[in-house]
Amino acid sequence: MTAAEARAWLLMVHAAATLYMAGVIWFAQIVHYPLFSRVGQPGFSEYEREHVRRTGRVVAGPMLAELASAMAIVWVIGGTLAWIGLALVGVIWMSTWIWQVPAHRRLEAGFDAAAHRRLTRTNWVRAAAWTARSVIALALLAAFR
Repeated sequence: MTAAEARAWLLMVHAAATLYMAGVIWFAQIVHYPLFSRVGQPGFSEYEREHVRRTGRVVAGPMLAELASAMAIVWVIGGTLAWIGLALVGVIWMSTWIWQVPAHRRLEAGFDAAAHRRLTRTNWVRAAAWTARSVIALALLAAFR
């Protein structure tokens, strides 16, 4: 594999992981999280635990691939867009651990309207960051074709 082919592969993996996660986060923000309030209290704790378990399976690999590829792009290609993209990955991961994980943990104990509002409101940070990352990933892909 030539250096150009390796760079193209890296940028394609990166764009695929980023675009996938943008789709997941927008689905969660617009469809899934708003419906939490309609699950009902009796089964909510079990529902939330299962939500966290299943969602983890869907997002863990792509999030790690996105992180690794963003770091590799900074190392291999460099440039302002690469650094901005990596900084946005940091924003996403920090938002996840500072706001979304604690809200989900609280919701695992039972539906809590305040925790639900906090989850939905703070998740806009990730939706915006993944949207911006999608634009950057596509711009990098287009620039190095």
